[in-house]
Amino acid sequence: MILGDPDVTKHLLREEGEVIVDEVRKHWVAYLRPMVEAVLAVVLLVATSYAPVAVGWLPFSLAGLVALHAVWLTARARRDVFVITNMRVFRVHGVLTTQLATMPLSRILDITVSKPLHGRLLGFGHFIFESASQGQGLRDVKYVGRPDQRDLAIQRVVQHAGLRGPRTW
Repeated sequence: MILGDPDVTKHLLREEGEVIVDEVRKHWVAYLRPMVEAVLAVVLLVATSYAPVAVGWLPFSLAGLVALHAVWLTARARRDVFVITNMRVFRVHGVLTTQLATMPLSRILDITVSKPLHGRLLGFGHFIFESASQGQGLRDVKYVGRPDQRDLAIQRVVQHAGLRGPRTW
């Protein structure tokens, strides 16, 4: 189903003992633009009844196009899932075609948590992953709810896996 959630469990390495630590969906702010477009489509649909008959097709057609775009944006946000496991992080996204980007925990060099002002107020942020290979689809993960807690979860998993030594200060 296009609007359904992607099945992330089928990407787990169960034989190796991989388990999900956290499954991150887009913050509700990512759905604001599709909601605004849906309201605009309704307004255009209502405007159809007030338009002259000769041009009534125009607001009706625009309403349909705007509504389709809102559905597309909603599906794109809903089908974008970021997963933290005990072995790696991966992201499954895409509406018509599904893309999977994976990064083992050992390859994560740095995680930057970016929280713009409205993100701090509304409780979301963006992750920027730095790794040895910069060409992966995991560099930017946007609209992550509770970004500080999720960053700590990744740091705990990395520490628990023994990929970073204890600090000796």
